[in-house]
Amino acid sequence: MTADTLLDFPFSARGDQLPAEVEQLRDEPVKRVRTIAGDEAWLVSSYSLCKQVLEDPRFSLKDTSAPGVPRQYALTIPPEVVNNMGNITGAGLRKAVLKAINPKTDNLTGWMRDQANTLVDNILRSGAPVDLRGEFTNPYAENLHCRILGIPEADAPRLAASLDIAFMNSACPVTGAKLNWDRDMAYMVERLDDPATVGLMAELAALREDPDYAHLTDEMLATVGVTLFGAGVISTMGFLTMAIVSLLQNPDVWEQLRKSPEKIPSAVDELLRVNLSIADGLPRLALEDVTLGDVEVKKGELLLVLVEAANTDPAVYSDPHVFDIDRANAGTHLSFGGGPHYCPATALGKRHTEIAIEVLLEKMPNLQLAVPFDQLVWRTRFMKRLPERLPVLW
Repeated sequence: MTADTLLDFPFSARGDQLPAEVEQLRDEPVKRVRTIAGDEAWLVSSYSLCKQVLEDPRFSLKDTSAPGVPRQYALTIPPEVVNNMGNITGAGLRKAVLKAINPKTDNLTGWMRDQANTLVDNILRSGAPVDLRGEFTNPYAENLHCRILGIPEADAPRLAASLDIAFMNSACPVTGAKLNWDRDMAYMVERLDDPATVGLMAELAALREDPDYAHLTDEMLATVGVTLFGAGVISTMGFLTMAIVSLLQNPDVWEQLRKSPEKIPSAVDELLRVNLSIADGLPRLALEDVTLGDVEVKKGELLLVLVEAANTDPAVYSDPHVFDIDRANAGTHLSFGGGPHYCPATALGKRHTEIAIEVLLEKMPNLQLAVPFDQLVWRTRFMKRLPERLPVLW
């Protein structure tokens, strides 16, 4: 197949329906595609092969940022930050970060419940219709990460303003990304020196006095703050928003959960399986020649793991397009990745959404979309599928 006839990837930005191409890939689970950057890549779509790529050390995340390699899209962050959790581990900071994002730490679960209740009460006072993204899922995620980092909630909007560019999928470098990065890094360095700072940033600042951490620079510590806020907010907000979209599409499931709220945790696993928030492929670079299914992947070639296809693979999930909150194997989804780069904030992300759904069911039992589904406007060329607004009434 020539470059001119390659399948273009990513597929549709709509988050309310599975792209038609997913089913077309069932007979060709490792297929050559053309990325936004114009490079060629292998799109991996069966559950077993996606899992293999995520777990096999011969497929590297870190090396996807190396100079001259094929790309999915232009980098919007410094290349050395792509393997962020690996960098955190290498710097000896993994324990501090994992503690900070544990929902059992410092009554974080209680804080999330209070925050969700406060935001929903404000919405109820303002009256319907309301943009649930702007008034609930965005601030709920942003304020959570301010709490974890120990920085003022009032600063959340200035940090969140960078994310529309930072998580953009562009064929060429984005000038604004570097400006935002430098501004946010300067902000986090200031927090390191601010005696009012608490939380994770205060813990990181204190390490500067420890001779065992003499190798750490302010820039390295600030990078933890910038990346944790950015990736954390986009991931938790993106999944929660799309979970709500899925529930609005399935009012029978909403009613089921209203009557049996104890099923919310299992429902969240099924929501993770069926949600379409991941708009791109999870990238890996082949470090050597590898046989993947029936395809010979060459050293230096780019692979993209298509999570939405793996999560709806009929070889693993019976009736994969049915939203079943009692599905026994829903928790085997790949929405948190896999292998050495399995998302470390899994427990936090799930608890964040569970609490939000509990509060919405309790306070807005008749929640529904305020406009027809085909009136939702979906963000394009972005790492997450997101409706720009989510108008609801109750």
